[in-house]
Amino acid sequence: MKLKKYIVAIFYALSSTAVVSAQYKEPEKKDKIEALYPQVHFDSLQAKQKLAKGTATIKGIAFTKAKSKWGLKVGQRIYANQIKVTLFPVTPYLESWYTLRKEKESLRKRRYVYLSKNAYRYRLEAITNSDGEFTFPDMKPGKYFLQGFLGYTHNGTYNEYTGTGYNNYGGQTDYYQQKSYSVDHEDRIEAFVEVKEDGEIVRVNLH
Repeated sequence: MKLKKYIVAIFYALSSTAVVSAQYKEPEKKDKIEALYPQVHFDSLQAKQKLAKGTATIKGIAFTKAKSKWGLKVGQRIYANQIKVTLFPVTPYLESWYTLRKEKESLRKRRYVYLSKNAYRYRLEAITNSDGEFTFPDMKPGKYFLQGFLGYTHNGTYNEYTGTGYNNYGGQTDYYQQKSYSVDHEDRIEAFVEVKEDGEIVRVNLH
């Protein structure tokens, strides 16, 4: 019985080794998400102090504009209806995150720059009304970063080719049918804002 257990143990040991040193190894997918983080130290005490209560107010309007087929934002404003706006104190860590995101983040290459869990803890949140308006009361003088994600649907029409007709004289007519389409979008809207003195009301457009 002991001999049998010993043989089984050897078999599993050899099997596990064979998996590691197999002749064929599956390569990693090229579209694997690459997560990047700032290398600057995050000072939680500094962030906490920056979010302490003050007497100033930040009032804003969050909106975007529909994108054209060339990627340009055109047309009327689309106001953020009941979305969450997040406020972060501007620290060396956040500045590093923002710079790194501009340099490295790419949807095409699937690279994303994240805040650490500890840094993300130090934030304030507000919900917009149907006109995109939001308020952060009780703010201290200092610099802040605001961010939100605004989803909307772009509707349009196009002419779809349905066939060609010919007449008795050799001419032809192409026929089209108008069809509707809709495309969902989500825009990241953000802005930096500075409160310069106690008691003031700072207004900002978040787009």
